[in-house]
Amino acid sequence: MTRTVYVNGEYLPETEAKVSIFDRAFLMGDGVYEVTSVLDGKLIDFDGHAARLARSLKELDMQAPCTTEELLEIHRKLVEINGIEEGMVYLQVTRGAAADRDFVFPDPEEVKPTLVLFTQNKPGLADSPAAKKGIKVISIEDVRWGRRDIKTVQLLYPSMGKMMAKKAGVDDAWMVEDGFVTEGTSNNAYFIKGNKIVTRALSNDILHGITRAAVLRFAAEAQMEVEERNFTIAEAQAADEAFITSASTFVMPVVEIDGAALGDGAPGPRALRLREIYLEESRKAAI
Repeated sequence: MTRTVYVNGEYLPETEAKVSIFDRAFLMGDGVYEVTSVLDGKLIDFDGHAARLARSLKELDMQAPCTTEELLEIHRKLVEINGIEEGMVYLQVTRGAAADRDFVFPDPEEVKPTLVLFTQNKPGLADSPAAKKGIKVISIEDVRWGRRDIKTVQLLYPSMGKMMAKKAGVDDAWMVEDGFVTEGTSNNAYFIKGNKIVTRALSNDILHGITRAAVLRFAAEAQMEVEERNFTIAEAQAADEAFITSASTFVMPVVEIDGAALGDGAPGPRALRLREIYLEESRKAAI
């Protein structure tokens, strides 16, 4: 079955969807994106993703292509048309396609943003086998640009990091800058020692994860202590547990870091409980 996608006001079969070769995301990486998970046919954390999208657009002085209400309608229609029960909706906004390639931003009065959305069907997303066994990560140098808080489509180095992990026979990589962990290639990173969760504080150095915010709120409500600070790989290796969060993995236990097993090498009880709480509460609040 061919997916229906959304391109600049039109719902089209994916085989008919096109954007200009002069689109600035294609030529300059000049675009931002969001990924919203779908469980039980409903959107998870949509308001958070919409708010972060608005922030990313503002930081790049890029116009919004439509209102939040219109975006919600598009998300819901694509989920319905494509019959998504568990999966994701990918959204991308670019600065549009000028008449030719130029480093200078085009006049927003003349060149409108490009808006593209499509769904990804992921049956079993919430019941991931990886969550039951945990994932293994390696550490790599973080050489990305300095505005990681903006969710841009500039994902070459994270993709390279994923490939480094694959070559090493593990699942993912945590990036390290000046001796401290920033985040995973496509997720926020944490470790647990006793009853305390440690994760890097929000800044321009990391993405302000929507799942991160929800999980830390649920952790505090569950009487777990949360400490936001820089931490090293060695600290994480000496922890009781570790995990990552993202819109597509929710809460995913980490059982090995640079070859060092955490605890008994199996997912820890606190990470698993946080995953359970997140899924329960997110399903209740889904729209």
